[in-house]
Amino acid sequence: MKIFIVEDEKAALNNLKALISEINPKAEIIGESDTVCNTIEWFKGNAMPDLVIMDIHLADGSAFEIFDYVDITCPIIFTTAYDEYALRAFKVSSIDYLLKPINKDELRNAFAKYELLFNGNKTTKDEDDSLIKKIIKEIKKENNYKTHFLIPVKGDKFIPLEVESIMLIYISEGVVKAVDNDNNQYAFSQTLDELTEMLNPKLFFRANRQFLVSKKAIRDVSIWFNGRLVLNLKNKALVDERIIVSKARAADFKEWF
Repeated sequence: MKIFIVEDEKAALNNLKALISEINPKAEIIGESDTVCNTIEWFKGNAMPDLVIMDIHLADGSAFEIFDYVDITCPIIFTTAYDEYALRAFKVSSIDYLLKPINKDELRNAFAKYELLFNGNKTTKDEDDSLIKKIIKEIKKENNYKTHFLIPVKGDKFIPLEVESIMLIYISEGVVKAVDNDNNQYAFSQTLDELTEMLNPKLFFRANRQFLVSKKAIRDVSIWFNGRLVLNLKNKALVDERIIVSKARAADFKEWF
């Protein structure tokens, strides 16, 4: 197995190399890089390795910028000290995601996954390429979720609204409104479907056609008729109506929460 490592922390690099040597002594580290620019240059001038282990936060920017300039078609294991980039796609598609400091058992499991899915199943190059591109697309989407909105008000002003302060988004008489943690309400021009796509699904759950709820707003959950759930909010003044999750979506809610 030929491995290329992208890591800008010397201690983390040395630790990773020691773990690789211990877990897979036959693995060959064919190159190292500590910046976005150097990584791009390396891939433009060298053959594709079997595996890339890539830190997300580099000295000169985000590793995601690399994919705008080079087409990496081999499997990638991402590493980072931050967990906000974790995507379910990593876990279901053979590309793994490891939090620093890297644990030996987790790295061993990542290598085992690589062997199973890319050597054991003998996927074709086209299948590998498609998989990598799908993952990168999801990664970039994760980075682009809205964190702020500018809400127009009467006159010629906009009010900044932080997504973190939003407790609830709902439809009332055909108007989409958001309620913040101070019970202030804001009207949106976007539809609830559009806002659902714009906001991080780890933070907001689409309970039904009328409500999009922040995880922070939920006090507890009641079991209701026919396997449905009722979301009880910490602040009862946020909305007068019951927020009901259907039986079909109850399992999704439990997994999300």
